[in-house]
Order: sequence, then structure tokens, then C-alpha cells
Amino acid sequence: MDSQEIAAKCKILLDAYRQGKLGYMKMPEDFNPGFSDKENEFRLAYFTLPMSLNYQRDSYKLWEAALKTFKDPETQIVFDINTSANLDRDKLRELLMKYKLALQPNKHTETWQRISKTVLENFGSFENLFRSADFDFLKLREIVQEKFKKGFPYISGPKIFNYWSFILQEYGKAKLKNSEFIEIAPDTHVTKCSVKLGVLSEDEARHFTKERISERWREILKGSGINPIDMHPPLWFWSRNGFRFKLE
Repeated sequence: MDSQEIAAKCKILLDAYRQGKLGYMKMPEDFNPGFSDKENEFRLAYFTLPMSLNYQRDSYKLWEAALKTFKDPETQIVFDINTSANLDRDKLRELLMKYKLALQPNKHTETWQRISKTVLENFGSFENLFRSADFDFLKLREIVQEKFKKGFPYISGPKIFNYWSFILQEYGKAKLKNSEFIEIAPDTHVTKCSVKLGVLSEDEARHFTKERISERWREILKGSGINPIDMHPPLWFWSRNGFRFKLE
């Protein structure tokens, strides 16, 4: 199948997604408090810190746990980096584990605190982090993936960084310049769809790195008017709902 054929099918999937035809379509990140404009710092923290714990786990359970943690006055303080950066590690662990937001007691607690400290000590707040990047995806990528890479465990990885940037735009109200350069995040569902659409062969799906899969998607969609990351939700739901929506 050539690029034009694949792009044409992608447009059909995008339209089906926008029209609600792909089946159950509640994103994991829809489990959020619905922040007011005065709660921007909390909003950015909410859609950043749990993301750093989203490795090989059920995304729905992660964000359900995040919502319970935020709604409880006792545990909500973990989303305030002024607190979480300086809180006693044992206490922070206890708060993160109350609703199973953290599943790995030591690693997840350390990750949460390290990101909090990185942002607090170098930028003062999440808002200032994005201001320092001029709300530019390319500058933010340089800060998180290069300059302060060790200070953003897991989030600095290519796959999650691109998806985090997408979520920041969709839910965090952080509209980023140069967002067309956000790469698709090739998780299990996206990879399955890549094979089904002919973007990858089954052998390539097994052996390609995440970065190479993302590059292939960018090559396929070049000139189509579709940004690679725009395909993430429709592909994710198409696969998750068992490919019930038929392209033919």
C-alpha cells in the first residue's frame, strides 16, 4: 500500500473519531477535576506528574488514581511541587500510594519528587517552565530531553515526551508553537494499527525502535495535511475497540 492510500484511510479514521464512530472513546486523561483558569499550575502538574508513572500499567487505572488523589485534601498536596519537592520521602510515598497512584513504592516516589525538584529549583513552577520554553515544542524538547534530561525521568523519553506534549495541548491548555513536529507515540495500540494499515510489516513492528516507527509515520503522512500526533487518538481507540470500525 502506498503513502497516499494509507493517508486516505487515516483521514477516514480521523473523521470517524471526530464523529464518535470508533466505539468507546473516553480517554484515560478524561479522569480529571476540570480545572478553572485560576488553577493553571495545578492543571499543568496534574497532567505532568502522573504521566511520569505511566509505564507498563493500565492508563485508565492510573488516571482514576490521580483523580482520587487530587480530590482528597490530604493527598492533593502531592500536586503542589513546593510541597512534594521537599516532603519527607516516606510521607510522600504514603500519600502517593493511598489510592495506588504510585505502584512501585521507591521508584515512583523518587521519580515524582525528582521532577518536582527539577521544576521548582530551576523554574519555580510549571508555568515558568513553559514560559522559559516560550511555549515552543522544540524548545521544550531541548529543555526536557537534553538540558535537564536526568531531572525528568521517563517523561524525557521520546515516546512519552511526545505524548505528554500532546496531552498538554489537549488537556493542559498549553498551546505549543511548532506542535506539528510532535511525533506519534507508538504504543501497543498504535503499533497494531501500523501493521493493519500497512505502515509497518509484522517483522518491522517487532524489530523497529519507537523512534523509527515514528519516523515511518512522519514519512507516510508528509504532504497529507495530517500531523502524526493527530492520529494517536483514532488509532488508539480503533485498536482498543477491536477494529470494529471497518474502513472498507
